[in-house]
Amino acid sequence: MTAAIRVGVLGSAEIARRRMLPAFARSAAFEVAAIASRDPERGAAAAAPYRARVVPGYAHLIDDADVDAVYVPLPLALHAEWVEAALRAGKHVLAEKPLSTSPEVSARLFALARRRGLALMENVMFVHHGQHARVRRLVEDGAIGEPRSFQASFTVPRRASGDIRYCPELGGGALWDTGVYPVRAAQHLLGAGLTVVGAVATAAAGFDVDTAGAALLRRDGDGVTVQLSYGLDHAYRSTYEISGSTGRLTLDTAFTPPADHVPVIRLHDRSGGRELRLDAEDQVAATVAAFAEAVRRGGVRAEDERATLEQGRLLREILRAAVPAPALRD
Repeated sequence: MTAAIRVGVLGSAEIARRRMLPAFARSAAFEVAAIASRDPERGAAAAAPYRARVVPGYAHLIDDADVDAVYVPLPLALHAEWVEAALRAGKHVLAEKPLSTSPEVSARLFALARRRGLALMENVMFVHHGQHARVRRLVEDGAIGEPRSFQASFTVPRRASGDIRYCPELGGGALWDTGVYPVRAAQHLLGAGLTVVGAVATAAAGFDVDTAGAALLRRDGDGVTVQLSYGLDHAYRSTYEISGSTGRLTLDTAFTPPADHVPVIRLHDRSGGRELRLDAEDQVAATVAAFAEAVRRGGVRAEDERATLEQGRLLREILRAAVPAPALRD
């Protein structure tokens, strides 16, 4: 029997406590070995359900010989530093999205992982849900004719003041937090060749980061248009639609579906409208399984690297194109 992969977690972020730690614990491939926390009480509370050790500091966890892989749910501004440290310590890494704010830095981290025969994966979970593969097959099979446009939106309600998403020094802002989803969806469903045509970023009163944004892209070759919107101060919305020459496909609850959610693809064509109901899937469990496979294989998957670097390029292009908020740019 193959030994379980001993995973350590840097910090006790909400996504770690609510989604990833339970998923690691349910997976036969992993053992939750340790949690590093600057707050001993918070760390102990996160570690207790898994009988994991609490480690006093990120560096101590990374140097721990009883940890094989590291999950990094830290604020974005800390990703590159601690991902690199973990790789240099010989640990496989699953890092929250985006991997970094720079495609060049991300490329360097992938190169380091590749040289050391280590897995490095960005935690974009929705791409592991089968509903998107079904959408792609429908489009490829001509269900909507020739694609003409793509629209995607991911917005979430305002959180408590002081949340790290609102701290510029920690890499906060709507683009990095919620904009990743529609950008990655466009890549995932339309493929390569996307170019940013224009973008808008806005900050609600009292905030030093963008709290809303939109971007217009086009696909080279056929001119498919792409409209993306995202935000941190909105009613919840998680949806995309692909329109074609003869019909359109719509998917709601696209990016963060609960494990028991039954996906519904709405197809409208010349014969009218119909709904395609799919089986419920747990995309968090699927992501953990994909990371386990990468660790067992011991290396970087070329498709993961390409997707992450292309995503980083598009996010950087949107950031640079965004108006009228120059203070929000790099």
